[in-house]
Amino acid sequence: MFTLVIGGAASGKSEYAENHVQKLPGSRIYVATMQPFDAECRARIQRHRVQRAGKGFETLECYTGDALSRVPAGANVLLECMSNLVANEMYGPGGHGTPGALRGAERLLSRCRHLTIVTNEVFSGGAQYAGGTLSYLRGLAQVNRVLAARADAVAEIVCSRVNPLKGGDLLCL
Repeated sequence: MFTLVIGGAASGKSEYAENHVQKLPGSRIYVATMQPFDAECRARIQRHRVQRAGKGFETLECYTGDALSRVPAGANVLLECMSNLVANEMYGPGGHGTPGALRGAERLLSRCRHLTIVTNEVFSGGAQYAGGTLSYLRGLAQVNRVLAARADAVAEIVCSRVNPLKGGDLLCL
């Protein structure tokens, strides 16, 4: 089973995804994709650790699609988030662009019991983008489209409210 959770910044998507995975029987793996580049990133990582404390997740830090092969087979996996994974693949050393992120997602799907991926909704900001930012947004949008087509359920989170886009009955496990 595969659930995609999409939403804007601070929409409540991470909390929803964590609660969703908590309801699933079996072991829970939290795949963290944000690299601790600076103090701001480290603070955000720490906030997420505090948020999921006591929820029964084992955390694995995986910054590329290739690193996702470390995830144990048979677990319920929460990947947080595809937006970081795509950026790491597009701009990090040894990255493989959007194909690397998609191969990583397929690798997880073949290994885990249930996969939940959190990703950011892009292009609703209304601003004009260019250069590397536009390339990144287009890459993430492409990955989101592929994942949504592949997913059993897709939930859009807006202001902490769930808007089922696909497989709505599957979102209330």
